[in-house]
Amino acid sequence: MSQPPKPPTIDTPFVNEVRLDARQWRLAAVIVVVILGLTPWLWKRIERFETGPDYRIPYTLSKDYWLYERRLGELPANRTALIGDSVIWGEYVLPDGTLSHFLNQEAGQSDAFVNAGVNGLFPLALEGLVEHYGGALRNRKIILNCNLLWMSSPKADLSTKKEERFNHSRLVPQFTPRIPCYRADASERLSAFAERSLPVLAWVNHLQNTAFNQRSIPDWTLEQGPGEPPAHPNAYKNPFTQISLQVPAAPTQDPERGPASARHKPWSTTGEGSTRFEWVSLESSLQWAAFQRLALLLRQRGNDVFVLVGPFNEHMMTEENRAAYRPLRDGVAAWLRTNQFPHLVPEPLPSLLYADASHPLTEGDHALAQQVLRDATFAKWWTSR
Repeated sequence: MSQPPKPPTIDTPFVNEVRLDARQWRLAAVIVVVILGLTPWLWKRIERFETGPDYRIPYTLSKDYWLYERRLGELPANRTALIGDSVIWGEYVLPDGTLSHFLNQEAGQSDAFVNAGVNGLFPLALEGLVEHYGGALRNRKIILNCNLLWMSSPKADLSTKKEERFNHSRLVPQFTPRIPCYRADASERLSAFAERSLPVLAWVNHLQNTAFNQRSIPDWTLEQGPGEPPAHPNAYKNPFTQISLQVPAAPTQDPERGPASARHKPWSTTGEGSTRFEWVSLESSLQWAAFQRLALLLRQRGNDVFVLVGPFNEHMMTEENRAAYRPLRDGVAAWLRTNQFPHLVPEPLPSLLYADASHPLTEGDHALAQQVLRDATFAKWWTSR
């Protein structure tokens, strides 16, 4: 008996797809948002972050603003934070040679003053750092440094029309006020704006800084090694093995800083001035306008602010240039008085205690701390708790 004919075979392609309805899309969106929102919060609890006395953000992590925000969030409310650029951070000195260290030492306390400076900052960037990542500074005493170096030329002021590259460009105002020398394209500006607004993007930047040599994972994978022809040593590495769940610490012996460093030396063995600065007027200075906005922002946030002006190395200047500098310095002090900010314009340190135009050496920071603590205005401010 013959078999019935088989029906023809129809080749139906296999399609592996899932179609979500509107309700499922909403649920998926909620899950993604929750994961992205919780990841930075959970990361703070699983990643080890050891600070201790005289801690400062390591030089290699100067652009890790998420870590800076985390550091401030862990400070007890009764600590006084010193905020500013490399003068506060300590460009030429070790952590135990900074102004905050010597303030603690001279005051007989171990951790009353905290180094919250960041290397490479300037007022336009410091304003952005405090505004977007400094919320934990609210309602505490602040020593704010005003470094007049940033008004020493149109280039330093960022008011020159020629395009310039500078540190911490992602912290400066991206759209307004306009910075003439900042020529980033729209995508870079929008990326910086998004990073400030979304904590998860700041956390991604933290991972890039701590684990991938300040690069994205694709860029890290393609990083070239030494030798000819150049190799790509990371091409076959598992990126997850780079994540150690511990914030890298600064080197104990920093070859670039401290008394044993070749950089830790007086700016001049003669102490004779020879430098001419192209001072920018206070009325036209972008950096001074940013500093004013920052000081007023801190006050609005409930901070009790003491401003330390300088210490600028007046010994470097010719007498003619010094005569142009002093009205600018006095104009800064006049604005602080008018707006009732307690402040100190310290006497210039001895010439040999400066490494350059604005950075003291270790003994210079020690002498500056003694001068601050002797100041009657500071003593009154410090004891009014």
